[in-house]
Amino acid sequence: MKKKQSFLGSPIAAAAFLMATSAIGPGFLTQTAVFTNQLLASFGFVILISILLDIGAQLNIWKVLGVSGLRAQELANKVIPGSGYLLTALIVIGGLAFNTGNLAGAGLGLNVITGWSPATGAVISAAIAIGIFINNNSLKWMDLFAKIMGILMIVLTLYVVFVSRPPLDQVIVESIFPKKIDMIAIITLVGGTVGGYISFAGAHRLLDAGLTGEKHTKEVGQSAVSAILIASVMRVLLFLAAYGVVAKGLALDSANPPASVFQLAAGNVGYFIFGIIMWSAAITSVVGSAYTSISFFRSLSPHFEKTQQSLLIGFVLIALGIFLMVGKPVKTLIVVGALNGFILPLALVLILLASVRKDIMGNYVHPLWLKIFGGLVVFATLYISIKSLI
Repeated sequence: MKKKQSFLGSPIAAAAFLMATSAIGPGFLTQTAVFTNQLLASFGFVILISILLDIGAQLNIWKVLGVSGLRAQELANKVIPGSGYLLTALIVIGGLAFNTGNLAGAGLGLNVITGWSPATGAVISAAIAIGIFINNNSLKWMDLFAKIMGILMIVLTLYVVFVSRPPLDQVIVESIFPKKIDMIAIITLVGGTVGGYISFAGAHRLLDAGLTGEKHTKEVGQSAVSAILIASVMRVLLFLAAYGVVAKGLALDSANPPASVFQLAAGNVGYFIFGIIMWSAAITSVVGSAYTSISFFRSLSPHFEKTQQSLLIGFVLIALGIFLMVGKPVKTLIVVGALNGFILPLALVLILLASVRKDIMGNYVHPLWLKIFGGLVVFATLYISIKSLI
């Protein structure tokens, strides 16, 4: 009798943790601290609504790609010829720019832990990412790395929540009956969780694992929801840790809000924990961004399929070179961040168009409620992206 595979050892978990740890980057930490400082306990409501929208967006993308068996760029080209190349360009440019910021975050994290310069920390972090990609079992090592780092971040943040002691009764009440509702914050969180390359990370990992076709829609759905829940657990814990600090009347340092959350909550130990979490968040985002960006290249030419290992290494080294030469390119990141916001609405429109095409989906009928959710996210993220770009 065949032994049943545990969730953590399954491709479902591998894809879920890859997507979740790709979402949990330096920007994710900063966003959460800043919005908690602004909205206080009402930020719980923002997180709750964003989770629902995240699940709706992600289920659309993962289920349609899973049933079709096509990567996002292949599916896009079938729906509107040429749109897959546009999507690939946006993903790769955005991924490269944000990997520069991710390596900066990794350097900062190691600086806190060891005292090494951020540049030295970035070089070491890039070497670790490359070490994962040059391994003969790179996918296996990438999966294991994402799981370990994801669990580590959650456990360490949970400790800081206990030390911070947020007023949970107030959080529960305002998560349902908020004193403030910030629509911009909701859409910003959605973009930060499933925007850009992030949602495709797990979907493409499932394709690589062979979980394709209508018979695997249940597993794909389970993986998609699990990914959002893992990222959301981290978001909620960061929020609780931050709210425990600001509820006491302590002011967060505007230069580095997430670092001050941990330091104010747990002193020097908390600051050290911040370094570990910052490095873990940044290095997993480096790996996730490189893997996903190159997965968009792979189907463009048989040559790219054969040289994907070299492409992965080159992707990391280019981002490292930009960081070492320019430092953290803040203006570039802001502009690319705004452009990155267009990826989710563009991708969702293509996904929704594909979902009704029998030549792509066969006899699969995509649920109406998912189409409605997808449409809502398209309009909301498109609005905020245009506003950000202006």
